[in-house]
Amino acid sequence: MTERRAILSGSTFEERIGYARAVVDGDRVHVSGTTGFDYATMTISDDVVEQAEQCLRNVETALAEADCTLADVVRVRYLLPDREDFEPCWPVLRRCFGEVRPAATMLVCGLADPRMKIEMEVDARRRVPPHTESAMRHDSTDPVRPVEAFEPPY
Repeated sequence: MTERRAILSGSTFEERIGYARAVVDGDRVHVSGTTGFDYATMTISDDVVEQAEQCLRNVETALAEADCTLADVVRVRYLLPDREDFEPCWPVLRRCFGEVRPAATMLVCGLADPRMKIEMEVDARRRVPPHTESAMRHDSTDPVRPVEAFEPPY
């Protein structure tokens, strides 16, 4: 059975709107649109680069709870109300994703709060899902079970 669980950050937005910061579904991790709010203080910087850095800290926190890191990100979406704000964020984004090279999309759109200058949404894939970890170890005494294969089309 595939593991599915919600990861909550404690943000008031999650409770009010009815969503999770992230959802783990088997080896996939889907992190909701994440803004530059510091959820501990519910404050947000006026600077887009500082917001981008906080977005990434918030995303990292959710990924860590899902046993992932930024290195596991396979897709990232950047949402900004002002396209001119994107380029100043590139050094921060390159520092986090320059070696990872996830698929990426940047969209210009309105965000829920006029103080928000950037929002990020990421999808990651856990390298070793918890339910198969023991099967991957060489010292495991667990019996090896055959994998059920399906013929195309899936």
